[in-house]
Amino acid sequence: MNKKLIKWSRLSIYSVLALMSIFVLFPFIWMFFTSLKTEVEALQLPITWIPEQPTVKSYVEMWTIKPFAVYFMNSIIISGSTAILSTMLGALAGYGFSRFLFKGRRFLIGAFLATQMISGVLLIGPYFKMMSRFGLYNTRTSLIIAFIAISLPFCSWMMKGFFDTLSKDLEESAMIDGCSRLQAVFRISMPLAVPGMVATFMFAFLLSWQDLLWSMCLTSTDSVRPVTLGIAFLVGEFRIRWPMLTAASIMGSTPSIILYAFLQKSLVQGLTAGAVKE
Repeated sequence: MNKKLIKWSRLSIYSVLALMSIFVLFPFIWMFFTSLKTEVEALQLPITWIPEQPTVKSYVEMWTIKPFAVYFMNSIIISGSTAILSTMLGALAGYGFSRFLFKGRRFLIGAFLATQMISGVLLIGPYFKMMSRFGLYNTRTSLIIAFIAISLPFCSWMMKGFFDTLSKDLEESAMIDGCSRLQAVFRISMPLAVPGMVATFMFAFLLSWQDLLWSMCLTSTDSVRPVTLGIAFLVGEFRIRWPMLTAASIMGSTPSIILYAFLQKSLVQGLTAGAVKE
C-alpha cells in the first residue's frame, strides 16, 4: 500500500512539474517557431503552429535593417559595468555592515531597504534633470549610474547577509599570522564570498539588461540605445513585423539565459546563504 501511494504521489508530482514546464516554455517555443516563419505566414489564419517553409530571414534582417550589433554592444557595456561595480561596491558595503558596529548602522541599513520601496517612475524626472544639467543625457554613463543607484542598496544587503554567515575566526587567525585587515578581507573573506557575489552580479546584470523605462527616458539615439529599446522600436504604429520581433526577442534573451546557466549553482548557493535575518 505504501509503495503504491509513493508511486502515485511521485506520478502526481511529475505530472504537475510537466504541466508547469509546458506552461513556462510554451511562449519561448511559440516565439521560436514564429521567428522561422515568413511575415505572411505569421499573420495568416488559421494559425500554423509549425512553419510550413522555415526561414532564417528574420534573423538576417534583424542585423541588417536595424543596428542590433550596436544595441547589443551597448547592453553588454551598460549591464556589465553595472554588475561589476555594484558587486564590488556592494561587497565592500556588505562587509562593513556585517563586521563593524557604528552609530547609525541599523538606520542606514533600513534606509538602504527603504529605497527599494520607491517606484522608479517617481525618480525618472529628477534624474533626467540631473543628467541633463551635468551633460550626461543620452550617454551610456547616465544609464550605468542610474542602474548602480537602483541595484547597489539591494546588493549591499545581500552581501551583508552572506558575510553574516562567514565566521570571523578565519579573519582573526589571518591577522594573528601577520595579515592586515585589508589583506584578511581580500585573501580570506572575499574568496569565500564568491557565491554571494555571483548572486549580486546576476541581480544587477539582469536588472540593467531587462530595463526599458529608464533607457527610453535617458537615451534618444541608436548609438547608445540598449537591445531592449531596440526591440521595443520594432513595434510600429501601423505595422508589427512579428518574425523579426520574435527573432530579436530570442536573441536579446540569450545572453541572460547563458549567464544564468553557467552561474546557476553559485547563484542558488549565494541566495540561500544570504537569506539570514538581521
